[in-house]
Amino acid sequence: MYPFIFRTFFSRMDPEAAHHLVIPVIRALGVWPFAPIVRALTRPDPRLQTRALGLVFDSPFGVAAGFDKNAVMSEGLYALGFGHVEVGTVTAIAQDGNPKPRLFRLIEDRALINRMGFNNAGAAAAARRLERSRRRARRAVLGANIGKSRVVNVDAATADYVRSTREVAPVADYLVVNVSSPNTPGLRGLQAVETLRPLLEAVRDAAGTTPLLVKIAPDLPDDEIEAITRLGVELRLAGLVATNTTIAREPLTTDPEVVAAMGPGGLSGAPLRQRSLAVLRIVRAAVPEEAEEFCIISAGGVETAADVRGRLAAGADLVQGYTAFIYRGPLWARQINRGLAAAL
Repeated sequence: MYPFIFRTFFSRMDPEAAHHLVIPVIRALGVWPFAPIVRALTRPDPRLQTRALGLVFDSPFGVAAGFDKNAVMSEGLYALGFGHVEVGTVTAIAQDGNPKPRLFRLIEDRALINRMGFNNAGAAAAARRLERSRRRARRAVLGANIGKSRVVNVDAATADYVRSTREVAPVADYLVVNVSSPNTPGLRGLQAVETLRPLLEAVRDAAGTTPLLVKIAPDLPDDEIEAITRLGVELRLAGLVATNTTIAREPLTTDPEVVAAMGPGGLSGAPLRQRSLAVLRIVRAAVPEEAEEFCIISAGGVETAADVRGRLAAGADLVQGYTAFIYRGPLWARQINRGLAAAL
């Protein structure tokens, strides 16, 4: 049914407009009387329960940052079967993001290109919504992804990240420092180890007992991925998220002229699958055996239960998806969870 709806309606709409159209629908699924009915249809098999970050997840499969930027859909996404929801990216200062259009579908490739630019209502607003969601007895694990405010110079990035941390860390189950989006000028330069160290130390100290992870780009050289992983272990971070979107445009089947016309931005979806898996293996190999609690969350090109199983087998503790939601529809998490349970 959903493939027909996508081809007939959503594929003809502006991608960002379509996303905003479904937000109230997903929100409605998270409230009574719909929530218990939907959850009964999508509840993960108890055997999928996963422990990571000192937390218990109903399923290892969750929603990556970018889908629920303002923490408004977590209850609905939990009802749909996701084990965790990473909200954001949120910034200390509310911002509109980049000019539109800024989200593009590559339907032949089951991919997206986005240059959203961290459009969000700000960390304080997200914190209020996270606090309300945390009061629920049954809910997904809630992560918060934080980024640099666009109006803040890179030189002042640490203070900006710390400001966001103080807002959301007390009400999030875990926190992710995003230094890898290609859509905020200068942001990816923060991934250099000499720059990243003081930033992560400051955010770690401000986060207190909230588990802290860092999210990296797939475009980094392998040796830099290893160095950041070792840094995370050394600083006693809770883990690492691999990966964000890519600035690469290979391999794609969409006409190169069409892709070029879409302009700059991060590519996500199926074309990222192989590189994301390769980065996961590099990270896992770089984590020493004595750091067995260091959590690796794998994201990028995940669409099927087989993809999730492959990431878990390659060393991921948790797996996230986003882009395939657009192409698979609202029962996507249920399909993944049922496929995982069937393979047990």
